[in-house]
Amino acid sequence: MLLGYMGSGKSSVGYELASALKFSFTDLDTEIEKEEGTTISTLFADKGEIYFRKKENEALKRLIDTENNLVIATGGGTPCYGDTIHFLNTQKKVVTIYLNTSLETLTTRLFIERSDRPLIAHLNTQEELKDFIRKHLFERAHYYNQAQFKVETDNTSVSKIVEAIVAQLF
Repeated sequence: MLLGYMGSGKSSVGYELASALKFSFTDLDTEIEKEEGTTISTLFADKGEIYFRKKENEALKRLIDTENNLVIATGGGTPCYGDTIHFLNTQKKVVTIYLNTSLETLTTRLFIERSDRPLIAHLNTQEELKDFIRKHLFERAHYYNQAQFKVETDNTSVSKIVEAIVAQLF
């Protein structure tokens, strides 16, 4: 189970990690979009964050209950709502891994892709984006830091991050 802020590389790392472990891979947001028949941004706009978080929690628990040998890239806020991080850390077949990425790296990555990310599309300068990310990281650090493993991702290739994760797992 990969945790971390948007832009930390959960999907890229998850795909390669699953391949290295010979597991399946799923992105939780993509799973929710399939189930709901709409995009995450539309779901947020039409039904609100509480509805989304409920669906996210249901999808996560269903995947854990029904799938084995699966790498899941969670949404950035997934571990921060309700008892999700506690639930994940108490499941025998779940290992939580926090992809820790610095504020500077996140700002650089996300500024380039902000038009593709509804949560930050309205931010016009790197300084506005940095302030937004800083606030979220402050709020979410308590949850992210409860992950069973932590991997630093700055200035590290996806393959090196995968190697570091595999080394910690085995």
